[in-house]
Amino acid sequence: MKRLLLALVALLILPTLLQAQDRTVKIKLIETTDVHGCFFPYDFITRNAVGGSMARVHTYVQQQRALYHDDVILVDNGDILQGQPTAYYYNFIDTTSVHLAADMLNFMGYNAGNFGNHDIEVGNAVFERWAADCAFPVLGANIIDTKTGQPHFQPYEIIVRDGVKVAVLGMITPAIPVWLSENLWRGLRFDDMEQTARKWIPIIQEREHPDVIVGLFHSGKDAEWLGGGKYREQASVEVAERVHGFDVVLMGHDHARECRKVTNVEGREVLVINPANRAFNVADVEITCTLHDGKVVDKHIDGQLVSVSDLEISQAYMERFDRQYKEVENFVSKKIGTFTESISTRPSYFGPSAFVDLIHSLQLELTGADISLAAPLSFDAKIDQGDVYVSDMFNLYRFENMLYTMRFTGREILGALEMSYDNWINVMRSPSDHVLRVSEPQRAGDRIRFIEPSYNFDSAAGIIYTVDVRKPRGQKVTIVSMADGTPFDMDKIYKVAVNSYRGNGGGSQLIDGAGIPSEQLKDRILQSTDVDLRYYLMKYIEEHRTISPRALGQWKLVPEQWAAPASKRDYKLLFGEDMK
Repeated sequence: MKRLLLALVALLILPTLLQAQDRTVKIKLIETTDVHGCFFPYDFITRNAVGGSMARVHTYVQQQRALYHDDVILVDNGDILQGQPTAYYYNFIDTTSVHLAADMLNFMGYNAGNFGNHDIEVGNAVFERWAADCAFPVLGANIIDTKTGQPHFQPYEIIVRDGVKVAVLGMITPAIPVWLSENLWRGLRFDDMEQTARKWIPIIQEREHPDVIVGLFHSGKDAEWLGGGKYREQASVEVAERVHGFDVVLMGHDHARECRKVTNVEGREVLVINPANRAFNVADVEITCTLHDGKVVDKHIDGQLVSVSDLEISQAYMERFDRQYKEVENFVSKKIGTFTESISTRPSYFGPSAFVDLIHSLQLELTGADISLAAPLSFDAKIDQGDVYVSDMFNLYRFENMLYTMRFTGREILGALEMSYDNWINVMRSPSDHVLRVSEPQRAGDRIRFIEPSYNFDSAAGIIYTVDVRKPRGQKVTIVSMADGTPFDMDKIYKVAVNSYRGNGGGSQLIDGAGIPSEQLKDRILQSTDVDLRYYLMKYIEEHRTISPRALGQWKLVPEQWAAPASKRDYKLLFGEDMK
């Protein structure tokens, strides 16, 4: 009887004992991406307070650590070294201190980072120094050392939280050669993301036996091929769907908010999420794992995009980086000259503008080229009449592009301009049509928007030409002569000044417009500057002290009886005020 009672008791308490062996672990995974130097709640270009910023992200991270304690994983997905003077100052001015972009991430307790294309844009010396200053691995499974054939940076990181092993595989968009000159990434190559994932996922699974696999991809959601079909851009969702093993794919690069689940080749759901740019939001992922005898037997993943714009600014963060804040403020506050007139990008969409033509004039002066190609890199930027400061240079020239001198035939120049103007000038079929190639507002009160980004709207200086608003691509542009009145020859080879983004094939005007194979572009480069064009703009203004910017007046939209009234209408629809 005693034995029977003991057996009955054992049977009754066994389920309880077995259940006690199961436990639940909740891990909070937080992603920032495309911060673009927005480390403080202040725009050092416009000199105004702004929402978002890493100072508010720090507040959110601390809130989550209070809830999840040590079970928080914090990662950054690249494009952190460009955009604001905060990054530029520590890239190129103060090159001996710990890089602010590393110091800040270290202070916040990041566990892994990733490279973005704009991090490569600053050049080997800068991004290698930044990665070395980071107290965590900056990943790059598809950034390959051409000498060894192996990843130049750590391909993945293993992070363990409360018995759950999380693998983070980092990759960058491979289209770097389309945008950036090889001297910025010498000794490296950038492999296809899907091929790289297919290589590393089995290695990670066999070597590490992770419970959760996270893709940290500086690449967007809508796949396309660039560089004449050589580089697959924006491939994050395709990798999530086509390569088995991922539980979460953290995206970046395309500045597009996204949070949804896709189904992969195994029929499993994969969360794909992107908080967009400038630290206004974070990707917030909760990973819930059930463990039995120390092993994960079940997992559930939920994600959301969380705005940090309304959070309090972290005072601990601001106090820790008060010295760096003041150093950057002093840098951007330096007066470099005076403008006798205000300049804006707004007129540049309807004809020659003093804003873009100042860049043209500098490019022609620096290179001695026959022709210059340049675009408004910011959609709506302005520099007011009066004193000009270093901060204004980031409005005038947005990116750290080098300046190339290249050789093109007249016919190739025409082809590039045909594609460029087709990017933003509509084919008007009646005088009442839009002169601009725009999308109509989706909601009441919204304004029209360009379909293509303004940094692909090249105009030319050094030639006289017209753009017929009634004609399709291939018939839009008529080159009348060189600027000095001499004939323009379709078969002649001209020296042309372009920025490095365009010269490497960015925007495809030289590939699809001019018809030059992408692999031949580097052979067309006659010379390149060693430092970025913004540096030369600052030096130019410092040397001349007083600048009287003016439009060169070398091109116009025709017929004027169609283009002029349509320009006034579209200007008001685009900017909400009358054309001056």
